[in-house]
Amino acid sequence: QVQLVESGGGLVQAGDSLRLSCLGSGGTFSRYTMAWFRQAAGKEREIVAQISWGGGFTYYLDSVKGRFTISRANAKNTVYLQMNSLKPEDTAVYYCAASSTPRNSLSGPDDFDYWGQGIQVTVSL
Repeated sequence: QVQLVESGGGLVQAGDSLRLSCLGSGGTFSRYTMAWFRQAAGKEREIVAQISWGGGFTYYLDSVKGRFTISRANAKNTVYLQMNSLKPEDTAVYYCAASSTPRNSLSGPDDFDYWGQGIQVTVSL
C-alpha cells in the first residue's frame, strides 16, 4: 500500500516562499509519476505541477509557471514543491499524488492512484 505524507505548509505573507515535501513509502518511488494538486475552499481540485519518473520532464499550471518548481529525490523517496513569490490566490490545501503509469502531459485527479492527506498553505496579503 503506497503512503504519501506531506509536510512544509503553513502561513506566510504574499511574496514569501515555502517548500512542500512529500515522503513516499510502500512502493517503488521511481516508478511513479508524481504531482502536486491543490484545492481552495469552494473550488475544484486542480493540478499544480507534475514530474516524470526520473525528474526530466515537468509540467505546471499556467498560473504558477515561473514561480513554482517541482523536483524529486528518488533516493529519498521524496518529491518537493518549491513555491516562490506566493500570492493570496495560492491559498489552498495542497495534496501530493502518485500515478502508477508514466504520463506525458499535465493530467487530472482521476489519473492519479494514491494521495497524501493534504496540507494547508495560507498566503496573507
